Amino acid sequence: MIPKDKGDKLVRIYFFTCDKFEELKYYCGRFSNNNQPELADQEIMTIYLFVMHQQGHFKVKHIHRFASEYLMSWFPKLGSYQAFNNRLNRLTGAFNRLVEILVTDFRPEDCCLDQSLLDSMPIITCSGKRSGKEAREIANKGFCSTKGMYYYMKLHLLDFLRIGKLPHPDQILFTPASVSDTSVYKQAWSELEGRVFFGDKIYSDIDFNSEMIKKYNSEMLTPIKEVKGMFDGIKKRIKAADDLFSTAVSRIRQPIEALFNWLIEKADIQKASKVRSTKGLLVHAFRRLAATYIIFAI
Repeated sequence: MIPKDKGDKLVRIYFFTCDKFEELKYYCGRFSNNNQPELADQEIMTIYLFVMHQQGHFKVKHIHRFASEYLMSWFPKLGSYQAFNNRLNRLTGAFNRLVEILVTDFRPEDCCLDQSLLDSMPIITCSGKRSGKEAREIANKGFCSTKGMYYYMKLHLLDFLRIGKLPHPDQILFTPASVSDTSVYKQAWSELEGRVFFGDKIYSDIDFNSEMIKKYNSEMLTPIKEVKGMFDGIKKRIKAADDLFSTAVSRIRQPIEALFNWLIEKADIQKASKVRSTKGLLVHAFRRLAATYIIFAI
């Protein structure tokens, strides 16, 4: 048994999942004779979302164990861990679409739609001591100089600025570790019109930014990047102004770092060491994002 308040949240998650499943079913359709199992896909998603969100269990084995010990009165057809895990892995497309629904339909009203923060976070599938063989179609080896570690995939976030609060996702992308942040920005987001982007120094490109202002009335603001070969006298004259500007930009974009820390704390999304396939890596990423952002729906 679980406390009444948690039982209420379990019911809310179940009804929300059932309501959205009219659309989600097209992303995980069953075309075999076994298209109506005793434990429905909606129930599988509900168990995962509830246990991770409310109990903080990140591993599927622990989620299934909790459900078998405390939720059997709710889901008497739960079945074995192996069957539960296999069913969960088949719901990749449904979790992907659910994340889109959660961040789009439940966007807070205080979002600054013309101001965006962007950055990336490493997803670690194995240590840097060996060459990773997992999910080679979408992952390869890279090095994060900030944290001093090797990783294999990146989570890129484009977020709407919210004054005094955590930013809200506008778009979410996953890329191999070798893909640079500037490439993702230029290819995916630079053509958005009427936006002010706040990023770190890696996004600094004066010529490209000038083209953005002319074509799309958008610009990228970053801390000032030191220009090589600049005369020392000029450096000293503009240092105070550059430092003030850099500090202001850094303060505005600091909440996206807090958002990454929140995702790590709530969903442990950065660690994917148990992943063994491309499908498994995508399932890991999207279902943990769904379990984090389900808070907006309940």
